[in-house]
Amino acid sequence: MASRVYADLVRPADLRLARVFDASLVAGFSLLIALSAQVAIPLPFTPVPVTLQTFAVILTGCLLGSGRGALAALAYLAEGSIGLPFFSGGTSGLAHLLGPTGGYLVGCVAAAFAAGFFVERGLARRLAGRLAALIAADLTVFVFGVIWLGAFTGMAKAVTLGFLPFIVGDALKVAAAWGILQTVSLVVRSRTASGSSPRDTRRE
Repeated sequence: MASRVYADLVRPADLRLARVFDASLVAGFSLLIALSAQVAIPLPFTPVPVTLQTFAVILTGCLLGSGRGALAALAYLAEGSIGLPFFSGGTSGLAHLLGPTGGYLVGCVAAAFAAGFFVERGLARRLAGRLAALIAADLTVFVFGVIWLGAFTGMAKAVTLGFLPFIVGDALKVAAAWGILQTVSLVVRSRTASGSSPRDTRRE
């Protein structure tokens, strides 16, 4: 049986309101991902910049769940592809999505889904499981990104340019996301212990 994600704890019981709630989360978190992508540091030796995008994506999946998380990431890709300056450093356009770094963008959808999937399956209930889920979701971005980049540079060079330089930075992103989830979990437990537990509002 699937576990509830944090967004479900405050999801309205009324079906119509729940649908509006879900749509609002998808739209809002797509903008959060876009905002995080604006924090970009270009590196002179690789086409892949350092951004906070992955941090926002894995956090989105954990908070919203696999379906809504993936939809939020997909909405972000659609918004950037049609010309909104939402990709890293304010870039946009379908050509950016199809370029050497396009795999990282596509990987965001898979990563958000993966993060939500692990939470829904109860794999993130414990501290170590939550950390493992975040790491696995983060690596999902690199799987798509490096394979895609390899089509332009060759796989060996893609690993050198598109993965190794980002290990430390992404470890910090995972740690930050883990800390936020820990805080949210403590708040939920505190409310439950005080007798004001969130409603059991399962998705229709």
